[in-house]
Amino acid sequence: MLDKSQRVRLIGFPIDLGTDRRGVDMGPSAMRIADIDLRLQALGYSVIDEGDIPIRNIEIQEEQHARLKYLPEVAEMSHVLSTRVKDVLDSGEFPLIIGGDHSMSIGSLAGIGAHCKENDKTLGVIWIDAHADMNTAETTPSGNIHGMPLAIAMGYGDSSLTSIGGDFRKLDPRNLAIIGLRSIDPGERLLIKELGVAAYTMFDIDKLGMHEVATRILEEMSRSVDHLHISFDVDGVDPDIAPGVGTPVPGGLTFRETHLFMEMISRIDAYASLDVAEVNPILDVRNKTAEFAADVVASSMGKRIL
Repeated sequence: MLDKSQRVRLIGFPIDLGTDRRGVDMGPSAMRIADIDLRLQALGYSVIDEGDIPIRNIEIQEEQHARLKYLPEVAEMSHVLSTRVKDVLDSGEFPLIIGGDHSMSIGSLAGIGAHCKENDKTLGVIWIDAHADMNTAETTPSGNIHGMPLAIAMGYGDSSLTSIGGDFRKLDPRNLAIIGLRSIDPGERLLIKELGVAAYTMFDIDKLGMHEVATRILEEMSRSVDHLHISFDVDGVDPDIAPGVGTPVPGGLTFRETHLFMEMISRIDAYASLDVAEVNPILDVRNKTAEFAADVVASSMGKRIL
């Protein structure tokens, strides 16, 4: 169970270099407009907003590598985020990183992995997403790095990315669970099977029910990890609920399935960090997606109906 006396550090990471769709760099602003800080303060947390890490606009970038678009800037800024996240954890605080496309998690997981390695902790990750994000330069159909962060965290990918936070594997695939999958590329499918990743598609959720899926994942995480990180890509949710995303896929998590899962996560002692990716206000309706995401974050931090 989260300690309400623990300070939450809010870090904006407005990156849009990992995707082809513009606008996701405004995601941190949209989350702030949705009062993410006030929602957590209402739960009893002390929240410090560190503002946004500045990232150079795509207009002044050179693509350079068609299969790893904007690699130098993504790598450089991921180093910056990694250091910031590690410092927050080393201070005993809870990092809440708001993005930004899902390439942001390269830096998030690198910083968390470095903290865990130094403190002899086992990192576990729950990845809520319509996509597996396990491509490499060899398997990517687009060259977009936002489709690669999980592969990078597990040591697969360009060395300028896998070495961020230290030249070691940040995440053991045995301590990863992906939930909400419904759009997987061929190379990702092969890697998921090769590594034996616990991957729950929407078929599994339809068949088993969210409570059963969440129970299986969280019981295993409680047994095996000391630090649990949640990475919430809002496109894991059905686009009828969260339309403001760059890569919407129909048939996603429902409103209550998402909240149920997050409410159950909040009861896990190891839960210690969170990032929120892919909120794109350009594609949204009256900030609906950011409002939903902010409320889901509050559920993960202990908000209850009663």
